Amino acid sequence: MGILDIFFGSTKKTAEDSAGAGTGAGAKQTRKPSTSNALASTQVHLKLGEIRDDLLVLKNGGIRAILKATSINFNLKSEEEQNSITYAYQGFLNSLEFPVQIIVRSKKLDIDNYIEKIKEIGEKQKNQLLKDQTLEYADFVKRLVEYTDIMQKEFYVIVPYDPVRSRGVPFFQRFLQNLRPQDSYADIRKRHKEFESLKKQVAQRLNVVESGLTHCGIKTDQLKTGEIIELFYNTYNPQISRTEKIKNLSDLNVVTDEKALEDERSS
Repeated sequence: MGILDIFFGSTKKTAEDSAGAGTGAGAKQTRKPSTSNALASTQVHLKLGEIRDDLLVLKNGGIRAILKATSINFNLKSEEEQNSITYAYQGFLNSLEFPVQIIVRSKKLDIDNYIEKIKEIGEKQKNQLLKDQTLEYADFVKRLVEYTDIMQKEFYVIVPYDPVRSRGVPFFQRFLQNLRPQDSYADIRKRHKEFESLKKQVAQRLNVVESGLTHCGIKTDQLKTGEIIELFYNTYNPQISRTEKIKNLSDLNVVTDEKALEDERSS
């Protein structure tokens, strides 16, 4: 199972599951359409190549750093503070010599971890009355969030850097690349050779963005590799992710690019 399998929540069936039901003499074995192949054909059209060293790597070699930003209650600020924030943000935008992407993500409030902690505290209570009240409080909060459909907003800033070879690609060449979106051995090798130099360049851009947003009173944190995987998993699986959470990435069977290179050589 690869990174994209985690995003789409796909599972691979065994040969016994995909075989026909008839096993007796003269029984016809019908071949069912492979769901995993259909999912894989969709996945190859995504521009995601890999996730490594807290960076998102695209198939064309470009890398993206993802910053999670805090919010400011602008309306509660005084007029002087509002003007200061406005001028600081204006200066930040004018200082940028490269494009950035600002994403506002709305999602249903997830307090499952908070409820689990409350239940653990309740189970440890020696006083039966306190125990019952704590567990009832956890159930009340859970029902309240489910019925009222409380939404939560998250703010992200995407800082890009693309290799020179991916800039100004002619339209016809981009069209051919879209027809053959599957990663190849040569593409992976190119990405690996360029990664370290591109990583240094995007780090400089990150410093500029973080410094500019700090002057606006906005705190930022760069997402780690596991957090990026979890973000894409939750985005592609909004319903499943509420019941099947990623708790430990080390338990997942993720195919790395090194394994893909070995498979490419052997094929």
